[in-house]
Amino acid sequence: MDGHQRGFGAHNALFFPAGHLWSVEFGRHCLGQALMVPANTPVSMPSDPMHVKVKEARDQARLNSLLEEISVEQTTHPALWRRAMQAQTDLISIHLRRQPPSGPLPPPKLSAARRLSQAYCKRVVSFFDEPTNMADHAAALQVTPTHLTRVCKSETGKTAAALLTERQLHAARTLLISSDLPMRDIAVQLGFGSAAYFTRFITQHTGETPSKLRKAARLADLPG
Repeated sequence: MDGHQRGFGAHNALFFPAGHLWSVEFGRHCLGQALMVPANTPVSMPSDPMHVKVKEARDQARLNSLLEEISVEQTTHPALWRRAMQAQTDLISIHLRRQPPSGPLPPPKLSAARRLSQAYCKRVVSFFDEPTNMADHAAALQVTPTHLTRVCKSETGKTAAALLTERQLHAARTLLISSDLPMRDIAVQLGFGSAAYFTRFITQHTGETPSKLRKAARLADLPG
């Protein structure tokens, strides 16, 4: 997250605040649940990232139960389901805050490489929807693209260009799935010069056209 790598194991809970660049790589036998809370939701979530190991079986069961209850509310939409989800999300936030932190704390003084990778990640979060490429970000950070790529690869395991591409793909997938915006409007909103360029970008990195991705996602959400 934000240019810093960290491992995790069984019975770990990870929390990423809104506005941070993050990604997670799961092993073949990894099993878990994810809860995504929009930034404008009136829920008191932690302001800082969290990585906790939920050690007690009782706490593990409680957290899993809350996540399952939220899933049921979201799927079945009973009366007052939004208020119920808000209350359950508040309880999850409290539950996480009560757990002791897992793993070593980050060093108090960041290295120059860590500061650069974090600064780049913050720019990617802020400007991913503008026609700004990796070289533009490097210039703004007063380093060469080669140096920025080398530092990001060392600190995050991914190149600077890959981090930017993944953030753009995430934004594109979100708009394709959650909105009915035409391709040209999505292209404009994400800073692409044209719908054709947007389509080439998506196809190159996913192997599918934007229309096929949208159709597949909506078919997967159909009951039965």
